Amino acid sequence: MLRNLLIPLAFVASPALATGLAIEVEGESASGTIQIDLLDDVAPGHVARIAELAKSGAYDGVVFHRVIDGFMAQTGDVEFGKSGGDTSRAGMGGSDQPDLVQEFSDIPFERGVVGMARSQSVDSANSQFFIMFTEYPSLNGQYTVVGRVTEGLDVLDSLKLGDPRSGAIDGQHDVMKSVTVTE
Repeated sequence: MLRNLLIPLAFVASPALATGLAIEVEGESASGTIQIDLLDDVAPGHVARIAELAKSGAYDGVVFHRVIDGFMAQTGDVEFGKSGGDTSRAGMGGSDQPDLVQEFSDIPFERGVVGMARSQSVDSANSQFFIMFTEYPSLNGQYTVVGRVTEGLDVLDSLKLGDPRSGAIDGQHDVMKSVTVTE
């Protein structure tokens, strides 16, 4: 009977790791800051991962490797997406941490919503995330929502667009020059 009253330590007085991110973008077409409010009450595991990677500097210098007009911009491949090197495999990697179990919510994918990228497995999100250019209802309940853009949609809109189907970028990528956690 006592074991039913035990609360996992992870849920006892755990301080919020982050309330947001500031992404300083630099590139041929985009320059400026995208501010994101992180939704740690909606996706605590995913927000903790993003905050951990940002605090360690893992996101600094990572390219936007997939940008599709009228859909979304994807980044966050800390394994294969560093600018200045071979980014031909960008989008195929993650971090050295294990993949995350999904934390789906009823928050709709609309302009400025930030979601975690994953493979076919719903429990395969790791470090990559995407920011929506517009609403996209077919993603609702299929991907973990981790945040919302509060400032910098103009910077998002100025990102270099990729191939209309694949989103692959030809030539120089726009880069997350630095990603800092705001508390």
